[in-house]
Amino acid sequence: MAVENGEWIMRGLGWDDPRRIRSWEELVCWIDEVGFLPLFKNEAEGFSAEEHTSDLYWWSGDAGQDPWEWRQLIARSGRVAYGKFFGRKAGFISKAWFPRFANWRRDGYDFDSLWEEGLASVRQKHIMDQFSRKDELYSFELKRLSGFGREGDKNFEGTVTDLQMSGYLLIRDFRKRLNKRGQPYGWPISVYAVPESLWGYEHIASAYSEEPRRSRELILRQVRSHFPAATEEALLAALGGKRMQSSK
Repeated sequence: MAVENGEWIMRGLGWDDPRRIRSWEELVCWIDEVGFLPLFKNEAEGFSAEEHTSDLYWWSGDAGQDPWEWRQLIARSGRVAYGKFFGRKAGFISKAWFPRFANWRRDGYDFDSLWEEGLASVRQKHIMDQFSRKDELYSFELKRLSGFGREGDKNFEGTVTDLQMSGYLLIRDFRKRLNKRGQPYGWPISVYAVPESLWGYEHIASAYSEEPRRSRELILRQVRSHFPAATEEALLAALGGKRMQSSK
C-alpha cells in the first residue's frame, strides 16, 4: 500500500490472474504454508497479502472479496494469529510457527519472568494483568481497566503494539460494541487476547527449549524459502527484526 498524489494505491494482482487469492480460507491455507505474512506490501517483494489479492475490493465492505474484511474473519477463526507482529504493522502467523515467533520475540521469557527481571514496563504489566481475569477484552475495555486515559497512563496503542511485537498479545477478533439491550452498534473494534488462551500454554511454549537466536534463524530460513528473491535486509526489515546478534 502506498500513497500517490494523496490517494491510497494497492499493489495487487489482476482479477483474472490465476495466482490471485480468492477467499479468506484460501489466504489461511497460504499462511499455513509460508508461516508468516504481513498484510500490506513492504520492503520484501511479494511478502504480503496485498500483493497476492485483487486491488479492486479493498475497503469495499464486501466480506466475500475484501481482504480488509478477511482479516476480521481470519482473526475470528483462530486458525492463524493476527496482530501487529511485523515492524509494528499488521500481519498473520501460522499456528505451527507461532511458538518459534514467541520464543524469538520473548527472548525465552514468559511475561511474569520478564516483569520479575525488570524488563517490562509498568504500563505493560497493567495490561497483561487484565488477562488473568478474562480471556478476551475489547480494546476500550482493556484501556480503561489498565488505567489508561485522560487522567491515567498514556500511549495505550503503542504499549499494546509493543506487546504484540513481543509475542505476548494478539488480536483475537473484531466486534461491535453492545448497547444496554445487548444489540451491536458502531464499527467493529479490536478484541485482544494472549496467544495462550487461543492455542494453550503447552503449544505456545513448545519452542522454549530452543535458543531464541536459533528460532530467529529458522524463521528467516522459512520465509526466505518462499520469497528467495528478497534480500536478507529486506526480509529482516519486513519481519521487524535486526541482524543476527546475541540473544541475551
